[in-house]
Parts: sequence; structure tokens; C-alpha cells
Amino acid sequence: QVQLVESGGGLVQPGGSLRLSCAASGTGFSLNAVTWARQAPGKQRESVATITRGGNTNYADSVKGRFTISRDNAKNTVYLQMYSLKPEDTAVYYCNGDVLDLVSGFLRNYWGQGTQVTVSS
Repeated sequence: QVQLVESGGGLVQPGGSLRLSCAASGTGFSLNAVTWARQAPGKQRESVATITRGGNTNYADSVKGRFTISRDNAKNTVYLQMYSLKPEDTAVYYCNGDVLDLVSGFLRNYWGQGTQVTVSS
């Protein structure tokens, strides 16, 4: 069983920065593509940024130029560096990962429990 655990959320003023982490734990797996998604109160969950195992990235238009997704494959960890935060970035941020079971060869999708980001003065 693999777990994805997010951390790094909190309260920040508009214009501030935060770095979120998504750490995968377990045995016998390879963490493939990972997506950071967010859900604001009363809104649908939306994808924010995606990174492949090889490091290719994709961003939602709303965060391009302000957010950077990166990963450390040796640590099975994916990061979301957020700059110039706006009140509309307030949401619960989730990581979603495709995990390859190296024993069975099955590819499974996992979600983390989420971390709250609040942008407010």
C-alpha cells in the first residue's frame, strides 16, 4: 500500500509564497506522473500542475508564471512552489499520483488527504 502525504500549507498574505510537498511512502513502487489539484469552497476540484517522472510539466493558465512544480525521484517527493499568492488561490491542495507496483506491474492512482492554503491579509 502506498500513501501520499501533503504538507506545507498554511496562512499567507497576498503576494506571499509557500512550498507544498507531496511525499509518497511504501515499498516496491515507482511514483510516475503527479498532479497537484485544488478545491476551493463551493467549487469543483481543478488541476493546477502536473509533472511526469521524467520532469515534463504542465500548468493551469491561472497559475502559470507563479507556481513551479518539481520532484525529487530519489525521495519520492513532489513539490509545488507557489509565488505571488492571491486570495483566489485559497483552497485545499491535493496531490494525485500514478503509482506503478513493481511486483505486480499494476498502475494505481492515489490521492493524498490534502493541505489547506489560505491567502488572506
